[in-house]
Order: sequence, then structure tokens, then C-alpha cells
Amino acid sequence: MPARTLDTSLTKPNPITGEINGMDSSKITNIDLNQRYRHAGDLTGEPPTRTFAEITIPVPWGHIAGKWFGPQNVQPILGLHGWQDNAGTFDLLVPLLPPDVAFLSVDLPGHGLSSRLPDGCYYNSVDNLYVIRLIMKQYKWEKVSLIGHSMSSIICFVFAAVFPDKVDMVIGLDALKPHQRPYPAVIRTMETRLDEFLREDERNRSKNEPPSYAYDELIERVYIGTFHSVNKEHCKHIMARNIQKSGKYPDKYFFCRDRRLKFYNYAIGSQELCVEMAQRIKCPYLFIKGKQSSYFEDKKYYDEVLDLLLKKSNFEYIEADGTHHLHMNNPETIIEPINNFIQRFGPAAAAASRKKAKEAKESKL
Repeated sequence: MPARTLDTSLTKPNPITGEINGMDSSKITNIDLNQRYRHAGDLTGEPPTRTFAEITIPVPWGHIAGKWFGPQNVQPILGLHGWQDNAGTFDLLVPLLPPDVAFLSVDLPGHGLSSRLPDGCYYNSVDNLYVIRLIMKQYKWEKVSLIGHSMSSIICFVFAAVFPDKVDMVIGLDALKPHQRPYPAVIRTMETRLDEFLREDERNRSKNEPPSYAYDELIERVYIGTFHSVNKEHCKHIMARNIQKSGKYPDKYFFCRDRRLKFYNYAIGSQELCVEMAQRIKCPYLFIKGKQSSYFEDKKYYDEVLDLLLKKSNFEYIEADGTHHLHMNNPETIIEPINNFIQRFGPAAAAASRKKAKEAKESKL
């Protein structure tokens, strides 16, 4: 079943196929764009920061939603967002990319416009490796070029280690590796999160509408929820795909990302496993750290893995002014090294390199 590419202006059923944004209109109750939003402008009336096509990719439990920027006849860079964010996280960075660079920013399961996992299923960070492989299979990519922020920067690190021959390049933003915490804290977190997950799973099944808020209240909640990491004027970009218009109160909205995500299992493994992963990574890798951001763990664990990566000739490290969401607040300060890296190692450069190597091999036969 092919992935569906959708025009951003299409919100009514297609008179021939009966589809709305690529989906059967009789099955669109949880992604009705009369109540759901693709970008901030659907709420504010502004144009998108860059023209995109809304796409859906079929997966066994439903679909993965995403925003495809740029040409659709070339392989895109796959953009992955942070915990409880969505594809809108790159809305301010992507317009600064060269126009010939294709970029596919997706909503991970339970986020944005993507399907939730079925009732009773727990969200685990490592499961997103499977999501990447499903997307690669859908588009028949032999290798993938990745850019990830926060949780997904960690996912990119792990994917590049587990599948070193399936990655052309990685750009990681602010979170380098799986975080290490004292084992007693890990156990307490497991206990608390499982109980809270059970509660939210039951709430999901009740189908009751969550609490709703006015637009400005939502912005404030997103701002506080990021610990002021995202400038308030930019919160709308990661809010839009995560909210839905209230059915009870005409001028209010509620958060419709899966509430079970709050109790996500992010634990991946020990520091020894992280060290082994770092040693396995062999693709070109650019990591950008915000100077005003936390390390989210004892810095000695971060430093140990960073030191290993710095010994690799194709690893590049940059520290830039900015918070955890530096790619949203001040993307202009990091776009030059990103564009330079993509020019050297992105999908187009990687394809050209493989073609050249193939021609050289054939010439020797």
C-alpha cells in the first residue's frame, strides 16, 4: 500500500475517492481536519513557514502522519521530534534549508496526527527503531538520513548503532545518548509510571473529552511544559498538531496527543551499553548542544561517550547558544553547519557517492 501524499489545502472529501487527506472519510473521526490542525496557521490564519504536503504512511496499528517539505522525487531527510512534541518542531528550521533538500518531518506514534498505539499498549523509546524501519520499508530506502531532537536525537544515536549499515548520516540536537540515572530512581520511576499509565489507559477507553482551554491558555501550558525552553511566540508550532477543537465549548481546545505518552518508558540500557553503541556508529554524525540546556544526567556519562565519538573522523561537535529547543528559538545560529553537513553527507551526496563507487567497481570488471 503506497504512502499517500496530500495537498495542504485539501480538507473536504475527494468527490471521486471519498477520501479526506488520503483517508477514507468514514474512518477519519480521530484525524478530522475540521477539528485537527496541521500547522500553526490553521489556527492563526498565517501561511505555513514553508509549503508542505501532508502525508500518511500505513502501519500495522494505523498510520504515521507527517509533513513533506521540498521535492517529492528525491529521498528526504527524516526528521524526528522530541517527547510529546510533533512534526511542527522543525517548522522554523526547515525554511532555512536549501529549496532542493527534501525533508519529511513525522509525528511519532501517539503524537500529532499519527495513530495512537492500541489500548493496553505501552510506549517504549526503543520501539521507535521499528517505526523508522517501517518508514524505510514503505519508501524502499536502503539507507536513511536522520535528524532528531531531544528524545529522537537519542533514538537516532541508538538506530545508528544498531543498524550502522542502514544510515547515511545523523544530525542530533541537544540530547546525545540514553540518559543514565541511579538504579533506585529507575525502579521508583518504573513503579510510578506503570501505575499512572494504567490510569491514563483507562481514561482513553472512557472516550470522555479531556479538559479544554482557550488558545492563550494552551500556549501558556506548552510554554510551562517545556520549562520555558521554547520561546512563547514559537509554542504555537508544536501545539497545533497536538490539539483538537472542543465538542463542548466552541471557543476552546483540548490536548489530543495520547496521554499515556506522559509515562513513556525511555530507559534503554546501561552506560556500558551506550559506550558499545558509540563504538559501533560509523556514519557521518553532527551533534549540536545548546549551551543553556541541561545534560539530563551526570555529565561524566555524557563526556565519556562524547570523547569516544570525537575520536571518529566523521563526527562533528558544535556548542551553540540556546536552550533545549535551540532549533526553534534561534535556528539561524545553527543552520550554516547543518546545511554544510547535509551538502556533504545528506541523501543527495550519499546517492552520488554510491553511484560513483558502483561505477568504479564496474570499471574494474
